[in-house]
Amino acid sequence: MAGVKAVEFDLAQVPLREVNRYLHRDAQAEGVTHVRISNPDGAHSIVCGLAHPFDVEIDGHVGYYVGGMNQRANITVRGNAGPGAGENMMSGTIRIEGFASTGAGASAHGGCLIVQGDASLRCGISLKGGDIVVGGSVGSFSAFMAQAGRIVICEDASDALGDSLYEAVIYLRGKVRSLGADAQFEPMRPADFKAVAELLGVAGFKHEPRDFRRIASAKSLYHWNADSNQEY
Repeated sequence: MAGVKAVEFDLAQVPLREVNRYLHRDAQAEGVTHVRISNPDGAHSIVCGLAHPFDVEIDGHVGYYVGGMNQRANITVRGNAGPGAGENMMSGTIRIEGFASTGAGASAHGGCLIVQGDASLRCGISLKGGDIVVGGSVGSFSAFMAQAGRIVICEDASDALGDSLYEAVIYLRGKVRSLGADAQFEPMRPADFKAVAELLGVAGFKHEPRDFRRIASAKSLYHWNADSNQEY
């Protein structure tokens, strides 16, 4: 297979373990730049931890942790994704063309996760520096304990958005049912409009940045106070 630039795998015919082993051990040495995977049929842990700049297309729905720990790949899922899509990703991009289940982008340190549809509960939980752009709405407790990074939500958010937020920033275009503890709306600044425009451009969404509102931490949870009686 010397000199191969593109490879295709049919998971109805080839075990996922063999696909992942090939992508980690042999693909770069063989000059692979593009990978297409068909018939994923909801399989878990597809293309996790890829350390090479492959363009990966997955034609169908996937299960848990697609693209987890991604380092350099650009991954497109032409379907929906189960829990933990892009969990702990370091760089690269992951695009979910459908919907994402709970914990999308959890603990992501870098890169950009794009969900063209809705994302479920806890989107961006414990975010550590990555970017997340959701074309639809997000579920409850999204951005819970998000420490760094940016989340753009193009539609609505459910309860407790940004609960226990640290240095991450949320940009919301739609309505929010409630903000979580220590999250607050703040004025949009020129840098915020620029950031939203940049992330919308990466995602391919054509919304007006001035329609978004900024949500950030009030910083009252930075230091625990024994006299607060757990009321913040």
